Amino acid sequence: MSNAAPPNSTLPPGNRLRFTQAPLPWLYALWKFWRPHTVIGTSLSVVGIAAIVLAGLEPGNAPALAELLGLVGIAGVACLLGNLYIVGLNQLEDIAIDRINKPHLPLAAGEFSPTDGRWIVGLAGLGAVGVAVVGGPWLLATVGLSLIVGTAYSLPPVRLKRFPFWASVCILTVRGTIVNLGLFLHFSDRLALPLSIPGRVWALTVFILLFSIAIALFKDIPDIEGDRRYGISTLSLKLGQRTVFNLALGILTACYLGIALVAPWLVGVNRPFLAGSHLLVLVLLWWVSRRVPHPSQVGIAPKNLAYPRFYQFIWKLFFLQYLMFPLACWLA
Repeated sequence: MSNAAPPNSTLPPGNRLRFTQAPLPWLYALWKFWRPHTVIGTSLSVVGIAAIVLAGLEPGNAPALAELLGLVGIAGVACLLGNLYIVGLNQLEDIAIDRINKPHLPLAAGEFSPTDGRWIVGLAGLGAVGVAVVGGPWLLATVGLSLIVGTAYSLPPVRLKRFPFWASVCILTVRGTIVNLGLFLHFSDRLALPLSIPGRVWALTVFILLFSIAIALFKDIPDIEGDRRYGISTLSLKLGQRTVFNLALGILTACYLGIALVAPWLVGVNRPFLAGSHLLVLVLLWWVSRRVPHPSQVGIAPKNLAYPRFYQFIWKLFFLQYLMFPLACWLA
């Protein structure tokens, strides 16, 4: 089976939206195109890293509210535009696949044409770089590297998403390393703090690195039909959905247990809260995971809707991490 990207065949007729004719439906389609769960995740990562930096300031050294809002706002806009570029480019290259796996997406549904998508993606990429230039060198490096990796993930001839290992590397590199370390250095630089990364930030980075691997694995579990048809090689196709599900669950378990175990040695965090909150979330994760039916079970249809729901639950745990960890820093 070929690994080439599938052709983007003609869009369904009569569905295309125009902003001038139907602004609210067009904006809703843009929201879907932006992939809301990634928007929330990106926003929380920006705010969460800023909160961790601010928690480490000496009393009385906090910036004025206007300065703080501007600092976080510029970083947030640059990262969100970069996020739109990355997820939009992926949809542009996967229109035919998404008609099988995610038919509700605007390009697959015909709400946007490929030309619409290219304009949105191009403007988002230019806007992300332009805003990052205003933000400073560390923000520009963070956004620039993210765009490069996102492009390599989706765009032929590289198209790293074809290969399970490299697809995971792309996701964990951006979400785990570039975003956390880059934003921490950006906020530290703007607030005139030493450009050294403390242990608590390294702990968060390693957690998100491993968590991103699990997200990459869970992401492909519901999509085996379209991936098989268009030659996208994933571990779910090679090993089976249930095996990959258990593998990803094991990685998440290691994440939460790891934070609980290293918490007593971290400086600048409330150690009991950090360890206890992660153990509680781990219990919740296992409770929910035991309720997920698998295709091998009697009476379960091949199109298992429990997998997409569990994938969205994993994203909620990702969101929660950027609330729990900064809170642990502020409670120190």
